[in-house]
Amino acid sequence: MNKARDNILQRLRAQERPPGSFPGRDFLSRHDWPAAECLQRFTERLQAVRAEVHHSSPEGWLELLVQLCRDKNLNNLLLSPQTRWGQAIYAQAGRFPKLQAYEHPIEDWKPAMFHGIDASLTGTLGGIAETGSLILWPDAEEPRQMSLVPPVHFALLEAGRIYSTFAEAIARQDWVTKGMPTNALLISGPSKSADIAQVLAYGVHGPKELVVLVV
Repeated sequence: MNKARDNILQRLRAQERPPGSFPGRDFLSRHDWPAAECLQRFTERLQAVRAEVHHSSPEGWLELLVQLCRDKNLNNLLLSPQTRWGQAIYAQAGRFPKLQAYEHPIEDWKPAMFHGIDASLTGTLGGIAETGSLILWPDAEEPRQMSLVPPVHFALLEAGRIYSTFAEAIARQDWVTKGMPTNALLISGPSKSADIAQVLAYGVHGPKELVVLVV
């Protein structure tokens, strides 16, 4: 058996190979859209997959969030009191549904989180116009469960952090020098899944609603 294999390999090696070279290829998408077009593309792509995108401002997003909580009849809102946005919400706690701080290990309150939390709010690292995606870096203040478990996920996004492509986001935010995350998330809409009959269902493996507040 080894002799037969050696004979085959020997014949292959003896074959003359025609000279040639492959032209260089660059498969990286490059776009240089202005800020207004980035916002428009980002919004259109997310709305196309049934996400909500609301354009607000640093001064007006709290009022918008209050109204959205009322419109959705939320009983509570999960957030981190250590973040800037969490502190801003807690300063006006009386205007919101019951605020639930994420301040315990998940093992201590898993049943309550999975069955008793209506919505959560997290920050984001940026957005990608090309794909309509949010960039999240979960950490100790805003663990992955906050954007995964509650049926409604509110995501705060700074308008100046919407990039044309993922590659631009990495370069502009200098991930290489500052350190790569242990878990970088790209979220491109609410959770959706289809069965063998191709019946689309939302909220099976994550939030049923994704609500983005661009400020």
